Amino acid sequence: MILAHDARPLVAHVVFRFDVGGLENGVVNLINHMPADAYRHAVISLTEITDFRRRIVRDDVSFVALEKPPGHAIRIYPRLFSLFRQLRPAIVHSRNLAALEVAMPAWAAGVPVRIHGEHGRDIGDLDGSSRKYQWLRRFYRPFVTRYIALSRDLEDYLTCRVGVNPARVSQIYNGVDAQRFHPAGTRQPIVGCPFTDPRCWLVGTVGRMQGVKDQTTLVKAFIRALELFPVLQRDLRLVIIGDGPLRAQAQAMLEQAGLADRAWLPGQRDDVPEILRGLDCFVLPSLAEGVSNTVLEAMASGLPVIATAVGGNGELIDQGRTGQLVAAADAEAMAREIAGYALDPKRARAAGCAGRAVVEQRFSLEAMTQHYQGLYDQLLGSAAGRARRSTLIHP
Repeated sequence: MILAHDARPLVAHVVFRFDVGGLENGVVNLINHMPADAYRHAVISLTEITDFRRRIVRDDVSFVALEKPPGHAIRIYPRLFSLFRQLRPAIVHSRNLAALEVAMPAWAAGVPVRIHGEHGRDIGDLDGSSRKYQWLRRFYRPFVTRYIALSRDLEDYLTCRVGVNPARVSQIYNGVDAQRFHPAGTRQPIVGCPFTDPRCWLVGTVGRMQGVKDQTTLVKAFIRALELFPVLQRDLRLVIIGDGPLRAQAQAMLEQAGLADRAWLPGQRDDVPEILRGLDCFVLPSLAEGVSNTVLEAMASGLPVIATAVGGNGELIDQGRTGQLVAAADAEAMAREIAGYALDPKRARAAGCAGRAVVEQRFSLEAMTQHYQGLYDQLLGSAAGRARRSTLIHP
């Protein structure tokens, strides 16, 4: 609950939908790990807020679901304006294109700092070439105080294609909870998983099963790996955690190939850290990414990572040392990399250990939180300075 007399500045985090996802998980991590005496927080969803809200452990966070119908948010601008005037946030922090338009009512309501974060691309603009989406971002550009890009790739997109002044863009990587996600000495059994034989070698992924995540390419790669290397028939197994439109399709592909008994697709799970400790290799087959939380979580868990060379993946994975990068939708290349690790477990474990070290050095939650808090402090200080100067000029 937000108290009117609380002197801490309020940050209103605005997302399209507050549900399971990497972007939303980043909001949770930031709120949970930022010092409680620094800022208050509210989460505003343009559509709905699910039980995912329970991931936030602080009891002083407010949640507002606006239940916006499909289409542009201009119809709820009056509600947003009134909400911002009521909450009086010091900062409105929107994320991704679907929430960018709130910058205008936030500006109109007198919110001193409007931050917009770019976390990744959607299936409709995989390479950032859409002129429509570039134009939309340019339209709202005057209402944004500062942009945050989660990767250098997204930073380049904002400065080169959208035309944002580089001085108005800060690049901040996601952080991962390296205590919650940590390696196991030996692979741990996964609750409910049928592959309990210690000789099994489990390759898997975690994420919403939707087009941009492209888990069907992983299924094709798994099938192809067994075709190319029959010796793996005995031990190689596939685990796909998540739910969504691609789940039934992936299951049907496995059944058609006669490999349904070598794969496990249990749907969405809440025990992701334990599941990662039960894998031998992690694969991210996405068609587009910003900076993947699941890649960082897998690296923190001591797993070698095979990922598509899209978005910020190449900024996380040290090719050949902590994992392997393959072209998007290239099932053949992915199959060969999966087989390469499965046939050489020692090399796979070495890559996983190297990935864990990289997380500890570069991608800690503490570093991420400090960067965000420092930016919040800086922008609020600048806004206060402008307000004082305006008062002196116009008493």
